Amino acid sequence: MISKINLVQNNKINYKNNKEQIEFKGATGSAGLRFLDAFVKSQENLSSTRFIQDTATNWLPKALLSRSKADFWEFTFLEFLESGLFYYAAPFFGEHLFRKGLFKAIQPKNLKEDVFKNIPQSLEAIKKSNLDKSLKNRLITTKSGMVLACLAVPVLEYALSFAKNLFTLKVFKVSDFNNIANLNKDKKENKAQQDRVEKHAKKELVKAGILSVAGVGAGLALAAGGHKSEKLVKLSEGILEPGEKLAGLLKKFGLKSPKFEKFLKEYMKLDFESSNGKLALSKGQLAVICTTGLFGYSNAAKDRGKLDFYEVWTRVPLVVLYTIFGSSIFDAGFKNILIKKGKFPELVKKDKNGFINIPARDELPKIAEKLAKKNNTTVEKELNSLIKQKAIITGVPYAFGLAVMGFTLSAVTRIWTKYRYKHQVKNAQSNSNLDQNFIKMSPTFEGFRKQVKEAKFSK
Repeated sequence: MISKINLVQNNKINYKNNKEQIEFKGATGSAGLRFLDAFVKSQENLSSTRFIQDTATNWLPKALLSRSKADFWEFTFLEFLESGLFYYAAPFFGEHLFRKGLFKAIQPKNLKEDVFKNIPQSLEAIKKSNLDKSLKNRLITTKSGMVLACLAVPVLEYALSFAKNLFTLKVFKVSDFNNIANLNKDKKENKAQQDRVEKHAKKELVKAGILSVAGVGAGLALAAGGHKSEKLVKLSEGILEPGEKLAGLLKKFGLKSPKFEKFLKEYMKLDFESSNGKLALSKGQLAVICTTGLFGYSNAAKDRGKLDFYEVWTRVPLVVLYTIFGSSIFDAGFKNILIKKGKFPELVKKDKNGFINIPARDELPKIAEKLAKKNNTTVEKELNSLIKQKAIITGVPYAFGLAVMGFTLSAVTRIWTKYRYKHQVKNAQSNSNLDQNFIKMSPTFEGFRKQVKEAKFSK
């Protein structure tokens, strides 16, 4: 009897070890497969996905098409700092500076660990939990306070364009966009414009610092005492999930659409996502940061000339949309094509509401096991095939977005700016000639010429 039990236990251990080895091999087979698996995994982390995507889409094409040394270094300065703010600042501040630091320190001693442990839970999970009401309210207002404190991130993103202007001015002694974009051949700089750029940049950076401190202060105050007021608890819920509140309001007016509700809840969510018990970036947070950045770009561009302002509004709104939604702009269309063609049926499926759901990377081994039994093959072979399929599902819209939003948009923007400059110069010359002709034909000018001739004759 004992030997039989041992045999069963050994079989279970061997199956478990074999399963782990299969999963390990599936993720680390050939170099190509390892790359595809790493790509698939990166796409399931919003910070990593968007950082790689943003750098590839925004920095690389502009680097290859840079117009001057100042142009190259200022957008390099901006893109990498901006990507850090976009994708890592909110999770870093939220998890390390706020959750583990400031917002834990202000909690009562007996509740510190309870608050710390439950903060990553969603608003819905907290409200449905078995925690006592007082702790629930404290968690809700503390989470909301942390979101207010993270106001520093979009504020700094707004100010970053002014820091870029200051960087270019101090390092390259240039403030005129025509010179930065290598449009103006004489390279003359206007001292008054340089002073204006510097003064405005410093003013905006100071304002950003003040607003950031105010956001942290307001957040701490809400976290410390907000739980005592039902109105502040309700306000906190609205701060965390404005999309949820708006969807509920639309339902009252009879506007019901599962797809639109899902959109509102995803892209208007200011609360953090939870990733393995840690705070992570949400799509709503990214949307706020990107939108704030657009207006920072625009305001800072005004100081450096009309062409910089026009270029911002030609390119940046499209880049902002692409940054927020990523390759999902092309993603849905591509997945619908796959469904119509009957491709990858184990991965691409529609649910009853019409949503297309793709399994996460960690779900693939289980699907591979079922397919191996069904097709009488090995789990390793099926897992490798699923990884390749998921890489295609994710990679095609990603690559298309890079080509369209990266190189095409950067090239078109630069061509368009050059055209605007030539048109501007042509108009200026035309206006100058008109002014000269007007002066020559005017009675005042003829009278002046007559006086000069008479003076010469008298001499």
